[in-house]
Amino acid sequence: MLSRGEFLRATSSAALLALWRQGRAAGERPKPNIVVLFVDDFGWGEMQYRRHCFGMPNVDRLVAEGMTFSDAYAASPTCSPSRASVITGRHPARLRMVRHIPGGRERDGRLKEEFHTLGGDPARFPSRNWLPLNEMTVAEALKPLGYRSAFVGKWHLGHDPYHPVRQGFDVQFGVSNFGHPHSYTAPFFGELSDTYKDVPKGKYLTDQLTDDAVRYIEQQDGKRPFLLTLFYYGVHDPFQGRRDLMEKLEAEHPNRKQWQYEFGSMVGAIDESVGRIRDALKRKKLDSNTVVFFLGDQGGKLPNNPLRGTKRGGKALYEGGARIPFVVHWPGGVKPGTRSSELVLTTDVFPTVVAMAGGNPAEGPELDGVSLVPVLKGQGSLERKEIVLYRSYENQYAAIRSGRWKLIAYRDGGAELYDLAADLSEKNDLSAKEADKVGELKTALHAWEKRMGVPGVIERH
Repeated sequence: MLSRGEFLRATSSAALLALWRQGRAAGERPKPNIVVLFVDDFGWGEMQYRRHCFGMPNVDRLVAEGMTFSDAYAASPTCSPSRASVITGRHPARLRMVRHIPGGRERDGRLKEEFHTLGGDPARFPSRNWLPLNEMTVAEALKPLGYRSAFVGKWHLGHDPYHPVRQGFDVQFGVSNFGHPHSYTAPFFGELSDTYKDVPKGKYLTDQLTDDAVRYIEQQDGKRPFLLTLFYYGVHDPFQGRRDLMEKLEAEHPNRKQWQYEFGSMVGAIDESVGRIRDALKRKKLDSNTVVFFLGDQGGKLPNNPLRGTKRGGKALYEGGARIPFVVHWPGGVKPGTRSSELVLTTDVFPTVVAMAGGNPAEGPELDGVSLVPVLKGQGSLERKEIVLYRSYENQYAAIRSGRWKLIAYRDGGAELYDLAADLSEKNDLSAKEADKVGELKTALHAWEKRMGVPGVIERH
């Protein structure tokens, strides 16, 4: 398997760009533009039950025109690991990034040590404080295929020396050293951050990110394909809505709680952003050849009814913390309004994008994700036997799903087993009745840990 450097040297940007242009001259369809919209703390329930009392017409239109994956998961339901899985296609356990990157010992968010440990973590698993520069990112994988790239929004994969422009992206906007803003109205990040320091006071953060994304689209000339990744800071707390959207909610839905108006208007701003980006693509006549991904990074702090669990400690590996929205709109590639129950992970974004761009994901570094292109085109299934979710904060540390069965594992050796086909809310633990299935899934989990090279794996069978 090639390293990042070997891959980039072996696939010269100039040579592949020449081949791409040659293909276009021969009448082949141009490579698609790729837009990845990644919403923070936006769980599966937000798409299904409209808890926030605010419609999402633009996202609903995306769903109606694309494919929805009903059984999609964050490989590690927490901020930094989830982002790393999208950017690299590699599982956070393999990357040794199994917790969110802490805010930093200094107020500017910079960290000096490569790893940190957590006192409450029984495994004392050292977790990275930045994404190493020798990891290949999706921007670096697409560059030899003729793509330019932009990153907008929440990075949370390391401070300045590890920002997107150091990781293969051509430009970046709205990137800070922090996992969330101090405020969603400017100034956003405090005095020690230069991010958006010149934005007019009172500007809403989601709007500013969208302004930059739209401006980037408007600068495209259609001669080269582009990758635009917009990783929203919303709807992570603090729950602060945009004033006009809150007033609309209050008028349409009186006598609700204040947090519903705040949170609902944050979701509304995200939906408005999706619409603005798609409108910009249409104005530039790029919409017919642009793929749009829309997904969440994990469940949030609020309940994801009827699913059990949230992002909070000890509950994140239940469906409410780990299952996410995942929608792909691909004109000419996906039949509108389709739905798939394939088991999908955030690691699958990278290989899917590379395959869409005409590359071969198998020619780069070893990936843990798989291309969804065959499923999107209706040409086959993934034949994926199982998926594993992994984080390292507390006793509850891993989950493995195989078909209808899901096992949740604990560091002390305990386990819970659920039949999701009959019990999506995970109310009935069947581990005592289905001992053989528990043993089978535990064995598969431990074998997976060995393949990932997880440190300190103890032989239990």
